[in-house]
Amino acid sequence: MIKNVVVVGSGVMGRGIAYVAAVGGYNVQMVDINPAALESANTEINKIFDKGIERGKISVADAEAAQQRLTYVTDLSTAATQADLVIEAVPEKIEIKKNVFETIDEHAPVHCYFATNTSTMSPTEIGSYTNRPSQVIAMHFFNPVQKMPLVEIVRGLETSDETAQKIKEVAENMGKETVVINEFPGFVTSRISAMVGNEAFYMLQEGVGTPEEIDKAIKLGLNYPMGPFELVDLVGLDARLNNLNYLHETLGEKYRPCPLLVKYVKAGRLGRKSGQGVYDYTNKREKQPN
Repeated sequence: MIKNVVVVGSGVMGRGIAYVAAVGGYNVQMVDINPAALESANTEINKIFDKGIERGKISVADAEAAQQRLTYVTDLSTAATQADLVIEAVPEKIEIKKNVFETIDEHAPVHCYFATNTSTMSPTEIGSYTNRPSQVIAMHFFNPVQKMPLVEIVRGLETSDETAQKIKEVAENMGKETVVINEFPGFVTSRISAMVGNEAFYMLQEGVGTPEEIDKAIKLGLNYPMGPFELVDLVGLDARLNNLNYLHETLGEKYRPCPLLVKYVKAGRLGRKSGQGVYDYTNKREKQPN
């Protein structure tokens, strides 16, 4: 039975995963080597609880109980020894993920399952960094985790049926809908999202319309909840570029990153997290396109 969950990485995705895991009844250890990052994560997760209480999504008692199940630590090796499930939520850099999975494989109990919160990378390759590839799978959460209903569960070549079923149950306990698919570069959602977002940058580069006009057309014409530029500013232009580079390498020319996207990333315009992406967030009351 899975009771103890370790979340590796205290960024936006890690915070959201830790929140839904704690609300789902799991004992959660969030791990980050940077104490300041953990302190920031604690603050932001408490804000999510406060907003949930304010909006009637969670009771005060349930929020307090979930907060008691959350702890913040800097030592992954020690945290892994107590884990039934480790969910990795570090940046989409294979060398970082390799280090995480080699560490947890060395220290986690033999029954422990390993999940990677990747949006494009291969759970088969990540499983090869361990001695238990049958217990490795991808859990692709969406941002913001506490609001988005789906977890895309992706089986690697050697992922067992038992692992897939256990992870599906965990995601459902976190209040999520699931799809279970077989690995292929970009899975389902990232292939579509990356292509739409990249095409939007080409349209902006070509002068087809302003960011607001393109976003409005996609939202109202295709019934998307967010426009492609609003979405890329939320997830990070650098993250989107990393995904496109990977998809271009694995799936070919149709995923070649738009030069304008590359230029924005080189300029440090990474989205909300940097204060400026496609839109300007330095005035927090409204976004201003450039």
